[in-house]
Amino acid sequence: MKASSYLPRTLAAVLAAASLFATAASAQAPATVRIRGAIEAVDGAVLTVKSREGTEVKVHLADNVAVIGIAKSALSDVKPGSYIGVSAMPQEDGSQKALAVHIFPEAMRGAGEGFRAWDLRPNSTMTNATVAETVSGTDGQNIMVKYKDGEKKVVVGPDTPIVAFVTGTKDELKPGAKIIIFGATKKDDGTLETNRLGVGLDGITPPM
Repeated sequence: MKASSYLPRTLAAVLAAASLFATAASAQAPATVRIRGAIEAVDGAVLTVKSREGTEVKVHLADNVAVIGIAKSALSDVKPGSYIGVSAMPQEDGSQKALAVHIFPEAMRGAGEGFRAWDLRPNSTMTNATVAETVSGTDGQNIMVKYKDGEKKVVVGPDTPIVAFVTGTKDELKPGAKIIIFGATKKDDGTLETNRLGVGLDGITPPM
């Protein structure tokens, strides 16, 4: 699936409303957990997932679950005006060293906008913002991104994974597929449920 095959506007609106890549805003909201791992089994609407921590978890898919395809892209697809997400590590000079760059479709512009802590690695960050400019640097491509409360300089190395969000389907949810569940809700009985998740296409692991 090509990275240019972007999410339909209706699905994108659902995901944007769910604040993709944002933290929970309400203390009254149900507890949620982020899960990264590989699908081991599918039993109807229940996924058995081997998490990156090595534990096995079962997650029920809501009837209206939104499946986001995560496709390989290229740095050349990141241009001034692009709306992107960057998981990164803070540097001493105040810049962010990109761990991965994720390109949003136009219909998702503004989703989760801002800068926040992230859990890809200890002390990592997430910035969802608009690209202001890109300039080649000695240690990679320097990208200046701007969001409503500020701006960040992001350094993207030659080996940094670049992906794009594209249309996904439940057919992609099969044993062996690598996934990220952005916010599974923990029910009172201890079970987990999600209404949105991302799946790596063509065997890739979601890098965020």
